[in-house]
Amino acid sequence: MAGNILIAALVVADQHLHTPMYFFLGNLSCLETCYSSTVLPKMLASLLSGDRTISVSSCIIQFYFFSALVGTECFLLSMMSYDRYLAICKPLHYAVLMNDRLCLQLTIGSWISGFLAMIIVTILMARLTFCGPTEINSFFCDFIPVIKLSCSDLHVLKVVAFICSSVFSVIPFILTLTSYICIIITILRIPSTTGKQKAFSTCSSHLIIVTIFYGTLIVAYMLPKIDTLRNMNKLFSVFYTVITPLFNPLIYSLRNKEVKEALRKALSKCVAFARIMEM
Repeated sequence: MAGNILIAALVVADQHLHTPMYFFLGNLSCLETCYSSTVLPKMLASLLSGDRTISVSSCIIQFYFFSALVGTECFLLSMMSYDRYLAICKPLHYAVLMNDRLCLQLTIGSWISGFLAMIIVTILMARLTFCGPTEINSFFCDFIPVIKLSCSDLHVLKVVAFICSSVFSVIPFILTLTSYICIIITILRIPSTTGKQKAFSTCSSHLIIVTIFYGTLIVAYMLPKIDTLRNMNKLFSVFYTVITPLFNPLIYSLRNKEVKEALRKALSKCVAFARIMEM
């Protein structure tokens, strides 16, 4: 969480990072911070206190914010891939096409779409009757573990959830995949090896994050629910809710010269300020 907050602060503070790519990155870091905040506080409190209870209303609220942020990340990653597509495939028109106004519109659209995506599903879940076991087979209030505890008719809820998840996750995934297919085709057409490496380096960090994010989602939600994989799902749930937000700032900071330079400048200013305060 601290790493994501640091990257967001660097993007705001450093003038050299006021570009579309880093504007999206700053939003991704804010999203990852919110992402972890929906799950980690309750999980840590349960581990420290031993009290693993959660009310139905709190569980539904946690599910809504978690699923909304997942949807937002799907859209935001697709917007970032579109940004890289314009930068690599249409470099001469990039500054005109990806202007400040469009960046703001794409970002606001991603956040609004994510939070609108699961409203209907959350309302339907709030109307469920829970009369069976009270133990959720997960470390947070995820969709499948929660509805398994209900004795209500789940047909309408499952259909609506399938439609919403298809629209708000599959479509961004297809857009992201299409962008990277075009990017790869363009890179392969570059004659020089140096040019290929330079072009690929501008999108490699984002590609790694996209692969980790969608890879863990696919394993957690799309593989058959057999006993062996059911326990693996918990592991991958931990991975994309806790580990992935931890990796993202490391991936961008270690593979990006601009971020490393901004971090170096920020540390130098902090050291200089500390010395002044000691005088």
